[in-house]
Amino acid sequence: MTAQQGVPSPLPVDEAPPRPKREIVIEAFIRVAGVSTIIIIILIFAFLLKEGLPAFFKVSITGLLARRWYPIEDMFGLLPLLVGSLLVTVGAVVIAVPLGLTTAVFLGELAPPWLREILKPVIEVLAGIPSIVLGFLGWVVLAPAIQNMGAPTGLTAFTGSLILAYMALPTIISITEDALYAVPKEYRDGSLALGATHWQTIYKVVLPAARSGIVIAIMLGIGRAIGETMAVMLVTGNAANIPSLSDGLYFQPVRTLTATIAAEMGEVASGSLHYNVLFAIGIVLFVITFLINSLATWIIGGNGGRRRGGQI
Repeated sequence: MTAQQGVPSPLPVDEAPPRPKREIVIEAFIRVAGVSTIIIIILIFAFLLKEGLPAFFKVSITGLLARRWYPIEDMFGLLPLLVGSLLVTVGAVVIAVPLGLTTAVFLGELAPPWLREILKPVIEVLAGIPSIVLGFLGWVVLAPAIQNMGAPTGLTAFTGSLILAYMALPTIISITEDALYAVPKEYRDGSLALGATHWQTIYKVVLPAARSGIVIAIMLGIGRAIGETMAVMLVTGNAANIPSLSDGLYFQPVRTLTATIAAEMGEVASGSLHYNVLFAIGIVLFVITFLINSLATWIIGGNGGRRRGGQI
């Protein structure tokens, strides 16, 4: 046998089998859907810029940051609207986040399986209640109850915070519970094997490991609170004023950015200054949402870096 004969000939490289048409169609559909979403977001932002940017040239920055919103006299101060949105959103977050996290911990770590199977679908169904229905219930039931507690009126920032907290709770609970469920069982077993109690395992192992999902849940809850319109417009009194601390900061009527757009967009002429300012409010909301999402991405990214470094 020659040396050349002793070397085995290379095996022929098999060509990849043709992909099924169904797989090609599904992949194309996913690509089109992803690209379409990006294009739609860009078009929405471009339309907002087209209609809203003229307001920043026609009204000075001082005028936009003034304390008076009275379009009839060309007063377009956004400060009371920003303060109203901030009060309602912060109040909703302060109420919803602790309740949502503790409820999710109970469902994911403490509740027996039979109770979890009952409560989880009920909580998810609550997210499907239309916001206008919740706003009407808040106006009819919640507002009189708050007024009976001594407030001058029941349509206040506190009422709006309660309604928004209720609306954000299902989102925070469901996503947080899913994040806790995704933590590997080995983490819990290892902690318990080292002598930690059940509560220590939840606090020092499970919650830090699920931090990314918890941050996403909180940010989505904040986004729900900021973007809500009809329910807030019904229960906050819809008054464009800055509440004073001496008169009860949360027990006075306010108006949010979203409620202003919904209440006044149908009454303005296309192309007017008032029309442009309402779209400028939309730009402000878009920027606020973008900043919240960027903050969530930064927190999750930092958490991911720590976890890759070996610390949980």
